[in-house]
Amino acid sequence: MIRAEGLRYGDIIAEASLSVAPGELVALLGPNGAGKTTLLRLLLGLSTLDGGRVEIDGKPVAKLSPAERARQVAYLPQTRPVAWPARVRDIVALGRFAHGSAGRLGSTDAAAVERAIDACDLGHLANRAADTLSGGEAARMHLARALAAEAPLLIADEPVASLDPRHQHRVMALLSQFVAGGGGALVVLHDLDLAARYADRLIWMMDGWIVADGSVAETMTAATIAAVYGVEARVTADGVTVIGPV
Repeated sequence: MIRAEGLRYGDIIAEASLSVAPGELVALLGPNGAGKTTLLRLLLGLSTLDGGRVEIDGKPVAKLSPAERARQVAYLPQTRPVAWPARVRDIVALGRFAHGSAGRLGSTDAAAVERAIDACDLGHLANRAADTLSGGEAARMHLARALAAEAPLLIADEPVASLDPRHQHRVMALLSQFVAGGGGALVVLHDLDLAARYADRLIWMMDGWIVADGSVAETMTAATIAAVYGVEARVTADGVTVIGPV
């Protein structure tokens, strides 16, 4: 489990407390500039807190080495550039770096890479140069890299950004499979319908504050959407329809 209490960071994060446990997919929602990416970096120990504490598996994140953190939490950042035309398989293998095995894979690491490639349906692309992939294929490759770490928790920052609807659902289905297998995931999303369909719990952010945290039924309401996004919306069993600005 990852647990955060009373996080503060400059004027970006005013007060934030949350937890993510194995077996749940948590969607982090909020408008641009709400502090979502900064919050993820604080959870991972990539930025220094001004206040509060973060624990991963009961241990303060600040006391974990980068390799220890990476073995506990796989991270899929918002920006995922490919700097050279490496093979898809080699990029997925970078997910084993925290195990000291990105260069020469032992049998355990090679098996983890193959499981991630199979889970993301990349077998037919494994030897392709990464810079020749489509947007949807590249998204699955980066997700496979995170899954190859076989960490118990996964944090993903906008993993479906710029993808067409088919590939958005495909990536979310892969995250759901990870959670169904016992993992825990915290995922930043902007699509409310995707969040309602796939998430077990929703965390809503606005201006550096967590303003709601609960199930889809409890928090996916017209009132919450109006307060957080400033838009009028109709919420039904079929999804969310945005009507316009409040």
